[in-house]
Amino acid sequence: MINDLLYQLALTQVPQIGCVHAKLLIEQFHTAEAIFKAGISQLEKTEGIGTVRAQHIKQFRDFAKLEKEIDFIEKYKIKPLFISQPDYPQRLLHCYDSPTMLFYRGNANLNTSRIVAVIGTRMNSAYGKHLTENLVEALARYNVLVISGLAFGIDAIAHKAALQHATPTVGVLAHGLDSLYPTEHTNLAKEMVQQGGGLITEFFSDVTAEKHHFPIRNRVVAGMCDAVVVVETGVKGGSMITAELANGYNRDVFAYPGRVADAKSAGCNALIKNNKAILLTNAQELAESLGWNEPTHKNPPPQKELFVNLNADEQTLVGILSEKKPVHIDELNLRCGLSTSSLVTAVLNLQMQNIVQALPGNMYQLV
Repeated sequence: MINDLLYQLALTQVPQIGCVHAKLLIEQFHTAEAIFKAGISQLEKTEGIGTVRAQHIKQFRDFAKLEKEIDFIEKYKIKPLFISQPDYPQRLLHCYDSPTMLFYRGNANLNTSRIVAVIGTRMNSAYGKHLTENLVEALARYNVLVISGLAFGIDAIAHKAALQHATPTVGVLAHGLDSLYPTEHTNLAKEMVQQGGGLITEFFSDVTAEKHHFPIRNRVVAGMCDAVVVVETGVKGGSMITAELANGYNRDVFAYPGRVADAKSAGCNALIKNNKAILLTNAQELAESLGWNEPTHKNPPPQKELFVNLNADEQTLVGILSEKKPVHIDELNLRCGLSTSSLVTAVLNLQMQNIVQALPGNMYQLV
């Protein structure tokens, strides 16, 4: 395991091997270790690699730095998420420039069925604060994961509102997990982790927040979600970059309109005017646009007599799924105690009997 992680980390540090090249290499060799152990002629033949990049891979020797990073990961219980692992955010994976490796501290399911990014200006108005708080409160009824950038302004308001309404929220960082920027949000970040959310970044632990890191961070925000909501922003800034990236990833982008003379809403108005965002006035409009049905109440536990014809494996899965919905396949695998083949068979049988339905992101719930 540590050996695998060492090579996975190494792949992110090889000169001229970016996210796109790493994907091509993984498609060809399947594991990071196999990439480093491949012959130079094999590497050269890989699409987009060529002689120079192949030589960089074969000449990489900076493993001491990587061992230090592994020590940090183990000490602080960080979850490294490599692009070929099932826990890697699958929405992000399908973006052409998805990070090769992410570092995650938290418990929120990054592949849950509904994820919304709520973003905006650092210098928000009372109007922007009100919109954000109302939006997140309403979204809580739809069992969403709220993500943002943990910056001042709209980002922090969104995170705090999510916590207030018992909704998991994840902050995407522009630096390593050994520090926090801005430092004023340290307690907020801790609370997010403690209450079922988390922090995620693609940067190593010794990387500080630099100006050019924020656009890099913004693509993760845009790629991880189903939809981006721009609450309030000027015509320039990180939120406009994120909205542009989200459009490029074919995500739904929504924006709240503002007064025509208000500079803090000029960006939102421009997105709407240029058909780069859908005009939004409330959370229900977003949910309807995405085809979400609001859960008006928690479903009662399924009546046992309805499932008397199920075998023991199927009964076990129904019991787990009756506790909450939806449940990720990895959680089912962890809790049911079945082999992978038995789990797949049981899930398929339940689907054929119209007892369980599959949802996007490898999620399952009772019908």
